[in-house]
Amino acid sequence: MMDINEIREYLPHRYPFLLVDRVVELDTDAKRIRGYKNVTINEPFFNGHFPQHPIMPGVLIIEAMAQAAGLLGFKMMGAKPADGTLYFFVGSDKLRFRQPVVPGDQLTLEASFISAKRGIWKFDCRASVDGKPVCSAEIICAEQKI
Repeated sequence: MMDINEIREYLPHRYPFLLVDRVVELDTDAKRIRGYKNVTINEPFFNGHFPQHPIMPGVLIIEAMAQAAGLLGFKMMGAKPADGTLYFFVGSDKLRFRQPVVPGDQLTLEASFISAKRGIWKFDCRASVDGKPVCSAEIICAEQKI
């Protein structure tokens, strides 16, 4: 389990772009992570997406999955951004959206390690609300020394 204070040690993102509120399962042996994002009407993106029918933008759901994958990658490596390593989101394969995410939802984020070659990491990621699939993708991250 990781609370927001520990998550902030592993992710360089800050408000309004930190999209993982808590990690409830982290297994570096099985190479998987599960966390969540509480979606509230107070999110700044709801002012424009869409004022009369608020829906979480799909790109932010993808970013939330990528942040969960980044947390898993950092934990697997035993590294933190403060050590001079960052993960950059560089692509996705097999991306699918299945239903909208709205204020009041708890977005469950899951990522499983697939592979790492020459600093390019691939993760199988899923997002769901109340057990119903919202989004899935293979997320590709590049490890970068800074």
